[in-house]
Amino acid sequence: MGQQEKVATSLAGAVGEEISASLAPVDAELERRYPGDPGTRQPVHTVYVPGDAFDADTVRSWGDRALAALDAHAPDAASFAAVLGLGPDLAEPVYSRVRAKLEREPVEDLRVDFEDGYGPRPDAEEDEAAARAARLIAEAYRDGTAAPCTGIRMKCMEAAVRDRGIRTLDVFLTGLMEAGGLPEGLVLTLPKVTYAEQVSAFARLLEAFEKAHGLEAGRLGFEIQIETSQAILATDGTATVARMIQAAGGRATGLHYGTFDYSACLGVSAAHQASDHPAADHAKAVMQVAAAGTGVRVSDGSTNVLPVGPAEQVHDAWRLHYGLTRRALARAYYQGWDMHPGHLPTRYAAVFAFYREGFEQAAARLARYVGRLGGDVMDEPATAKALSGYLLRGLDCGALDSAEVARLTGLTRADLRSFAAPRRGDLTASAQ
Repeated sequence: MGQQEKVATSLAGAVGEEISASLAPVDAELERRYPGDPGTRQPVHTVYVPGDAFDADTVRSWGDRALAALDAHAPDAASFAAVLGLGPDLAEPVYSRVRAKLEREPVEDLRVDFEDGYGPRPDAEEDEAAARAARLIAEAYRDGTAAPCTGIRMKCMEAAVRDRGIRTLDVFLTGLMEAGGLPEGLVLTLPKVTYAEQVSAFARLLEAFEKAHGLEAGRLGFEIQIETSQAILATDGTATVARMIQAAGGRATGLHYGTFDYSACLGVSAAHQASDHPAADHAKAVMQVAAAGTGVRVSDGSTNVLPVGPAEQVHDAWRLHYGLTRRALARAYYQGWDMHPGHLPTRYAAVFAFYREGFEQAAARLARYVGRLGGDVMDEPATAKALSGYLLRGLDCGALDSAEVARLTGLTRADLRSFAAPRRGDLTASAQ
């Protein structure tokens, strides 16, 4: 044993107490504004279906049509892998999981659309469609056929359509309440948001509905759709989207990028409107930074290239969609839009390949971190958080199985959750 070091200090305890007291408001502000990820499942996609096309069998119909597309254009693992360029080690696991997913849970997040996909209709017709959507969704949740997340996109808060959007929302939510209450997976989407004041107005609207029905304050949350340049950069140079999150008063659950409206707003020609355009990358990067730590999730947009027609054309569309989805996942956009049943096979193929090809390395790194075993990479608590989040997302979508994750990490889902969503103080202290 060496000589014990003498420990000396110069500052009185009152100094530290005064510093802590002065920073107490900042501590509270950090907790309020940056609560961290909510720890709930994030769907890998959102499927939009026009209000007049939505029916009781929509989810199952999309799954069946996706399976039919596989049967017609990639009937086995080898042919599907050849189209997408999957390696032999991924071909069978990915293909079998894609088919199982399409049979079991083809749609993770469904949005009945009363905006662009529905268009202007007579008031009586839209009233009836909104009431019908509420009835069908309530029935689907009761019989277990609903997508895990389901809701509507109403018209926006701009003057020309504001009253119609408010009424559609009211008819829909009232219908759900009369059918037994709001389902746990309910999601609302507010499109074409330009000013933070539109967000705060929508939050007040939801608050009024909660009070009218005696619901818990904050029960209703919503996604903000980013489809205009003004939603990214305000006239004073500030990031509008960051202000929108705060204007929601804790009700914002997601930021969804609208590929084509946003591109058109910037003057991007139709032939070049895509989710990998530099303008799209900039918008989503601003959204991502604004949302980080707030508990608000970011979603990528969609491709309008549909996998229809002869096999060669379908394969080209599949390769495009697969590549865009993989690109988004690498950039930490874990959700996107799917516009056609034929997009489902490549959505799940991209997601499953992403998690399976990195699974063993991520599991090994996390196991070494937990066991303090070292290795060729020195990981910190923030990296352990990212590794756990990666494995949890893989489990949630069906890319990974609990047994194989436990075998390689020695951790349960609850253990992974504790690493993925540590309290702010825990994370800071463990890093020191």
